[in-house]
Amino acid sequence: MRHKVKLFALGGLDEIGKNMYGVEYRDEIVVIDAGIKFPDADLPGVDYIIPDIRYLLDHKEKVKGIFLTHGHEDHIGGLPFILRQLNVPIYGAALTLGLVRFKLEEHKLLRRAELHLADENSEFAFKHLSVKFFRTAHSIPDAFGIVVDTPQGQIVHTGDFKFDLTPLGQPANLFTMADIGRRGVLAMLADSTNSEKPGYTPSERVVGKAIRDTFRQCPGRILFATFASNVHRLQQVVEAAYDCGRKIAIVGRSMEKVFRIGQELGYIRMPKGMMVDVKKLDDLADEQVVVICTGSQGEPNAALTRIASGSHTHIQIYPGDTVIFSSSPIPGNSRNVHRSIDRLLRAGAEVIYGSIIDIHASGHGCQEDLKLMLNMMKPQYLMPIHGEHRMLLQHSRLAQAVGMDRERVFVMDNGDTLLVGSDGATKGKRIPNGQSLVKGNMLGGEAESVVTDRKMLSESGVVIVMLALEQPGCRLLSGPDLISRGFVYVKEAGEVMAAATRLARRQCARLNKRNITNVAVWKEAIGQALAAHFDSVMERSPLILPIIAEVEEGMEGTIGSMDSTNMTGLADEATSGGSSGSGEKRRSTRSRRRSKSSKTSQSAETEDSSEWVDREGSADRVNEADGAGEGNKPAEEAVSSVAELTSGGR
Repeated sequence: MRHKVKLFALGGLDEIGKNMYGVEYRDEIVVIDAGIKFPDADLPGVDYIIPDIRYLLDHKEKVKGIFLTHGHEDHIGGLPFILRQLNVPIYGAALTLGLVRFKLEEHKLLRRAELHLADENSEFAFKHLSVKFFRTAHSIPDAFGIVVDTPQGQIVHTGDFKFDLTPLGQPANLFTMADIGRRGVLAMLADSTNSEKPGYTPSERVVGKAIRDTFRQCPGRILFATFASNVHRLQQVVEAAYDCGRKIAIVGRSMEKVFRIGQELGYIRMPKGMMVDVKKLDDLADEQVVVICTGSQGEPNAALTRIASGSHTHIQIYPGDTVIFSSSPIPGNSRNVHRSIDRLLRAGAEVIYGSIIDIHASGHGCQEDLKLMLNMMKPQYLMPIHGEHRMLLQHSRLAQAVGMDRERVFVMDNGDTLLVGSDGATKGKRIPNGQSLVKGNMLGGEAESVVTDRKMLSESGVVIVMLALEQPGCRLLSGPDLISRGFVYVKEAGEVMAAATRLARRQCARLNKRNITNVAVWKEAIGQALAAHFDSVMERSPLILPIIAEVEEGMEGTIGSMDSTNMTGLADEATSGGSSGSGEKRRSTRSRRRSKSSKTSQSAETEDSSEWVDREGSADRVNEADGAGEGNKPAEEAVSSVAELTSGGR
C-alpha cells in the first residue's frame, strides 16, 4: 500500500505574508517559499515575523530544499534567518536568486548557501519526488508556479498569479498549465488573496498609461512610491519619466538594490545619463525630477516615511510636489500609510493614492482568474492558501461554484496537515507551528523576551531602583533610590513610592545582614519584593529595573553622580526620547562599563535591550565607543540603558 502525501503550511494561512508550505512523502520533504510578515502594533520593536520551523528542524534529514515561487519579501524574506538553522539547497529563477544573493550577502551567508537556477524547463528529481516550474503572471518578473510529482499524483502550488493577457514581460505559459491539468492534478494549493474581488485583475499595461498621463499633469517634482520588487512598475516609471523629459533619482536601499539587479538582468532598461544622484537634485528644475522611493506601506524607516516626517537627509517636501502611492495597503498597514499621507499633505504636497486614479494593479487574481485556474488544473482536492480566513473561505465557495464537491476543499490553519492519495483525503495530526520574531540579528525567544519587557513598559511603566555597593562584601554605600516613569504621578502617589523605598531599604538591610554577596541575588530579591508591593497596592506590574553600581573599596567618592536630583533629570531626558546627542551618550556609557574604578551591573532586562542595540550596530561603531567618555557615572549609564529599551532599540 502506497503512503499518502502530507501537505502542510507553516505560514500563509489566516494571514498575509510569512508564506511557507511543505509537501512530504515518506522520507522526503519539499519546502515551498520562506517569507516574512510585518508585525502589528502589539509587537513593539519587532522588525519581522517568520515561520516557526521546528517541524523542519526535527526532520531536517528529509528536507530536500526550499523552492521559491518568486522574489517578493513575503516569499523569500525569511531565508537569511531560516538558513542559519536549516542550511538546505535553494531553487529559484534568475531574478529571484538575484534578490536572494543580495539578501544573503548582507547577512554574510552567501558563501555557505547552495543556490540552483531554475526555469520552466528545469526538473529536479529526488528518490520519490520531482519538482518542476511553470511560468505565471504576477507583479514581478520570473514568477512561477510549482509542480511536485509524487507517486500518488501531481501536487500543484500556483504561486502568486493572475491571468494578464497583455503582460509587460514574458506571458504566463497557459499551454503548460493546461497540460498539467490534462495529466491530472491530485491536489492544488492556490493563491486566495483577491478571492473577494469580482471579475478579472486588470493588466499591468493599464497602469503604465495612467502613470504617463499623471506625470504629464504634474507641474513640479514627482515622488513615486511603490514596492521595490515591483520591477514591471519601475520600468513603466522609467518610460513615463523619459517621455516627460525628467531625470530619475532612486531613494531607499532596497530600491537601489532592485534597480541594480533588474538592470543587470535586463528587466529595467534606462537611457544612459537619465539617473542622477539624489544629492544633485537641487541642481535640476522641479519639472525635471522624478524620485522613486520605498515607503508605499508607511514602513517606519522607509524613505518616504522619513521624507514625510522631515527627517530625510537629502529630500524635503515643498508645495508643488506630487507624491504618488502606487500600491494598495497590505492588511494591517493602513494606519501607517494614512499617517504618511497626512504628513505629506500638511507639508503642502499633492498626494495621489487609493482610488483617486488607476495607478496600481494587483498582482493577484480576482474571482474570475481563480475560477479559470481551477478549470485549467481540475484538481481532485483544493487547499486555498495565501490569505486571511475569510479569503480562504471565499476561495472555497468559488471552487464549489465551478463544480468541486464541498468535501474536496480543505480550509486549513497553519500547522494542520492534509493527507492526500488516490483513495481520498483526510486531515492528519497537527505539527508544531507558530511564529518567530526577528529584531536585527535577534531571533526567536531572545526577541520575544525583550518584546515582553516593552509591553510591560508601555502598559505599566518602569520603576528604576538605584543603589551602590562596596566590593568586596556588598556593603551598601548609597540608596536605594526609586525613580518612576510611566507608572504613577509621584506628586499624587508620593506615599506609595515612599513605602516602596522603605521596603527596598529593608530588603537591602536583610541582604546585608545575611551576608549575601551575589549581586544577581540582590537584584532578584529587590525586584520580587517591589513587584509584590505594587501588585498589592496598585494592582499594576511595572517593569522593575534594579541598577547596582559596584564600587571598589576606598572609591566611595565615585558615587556622587547617584544624587537623586541628577537622576531625575537624566530619567526625564531618557524616557522622553533623549536629545540629539543620545547616541553619543550611549557610546560613552559603553566605555564606562570598562572603567576599573567602578562596574555597573544591570538587570537582565537591560542587558537584553543593550545587546539588541549593539547587535544592530557595526563593528566600527563599537570600536568608536571603546574610547568614548571619561569618569564613572553609573546613574547616567542606567538611564541610558532605559532609554535604549524605551526607544525601541533604534
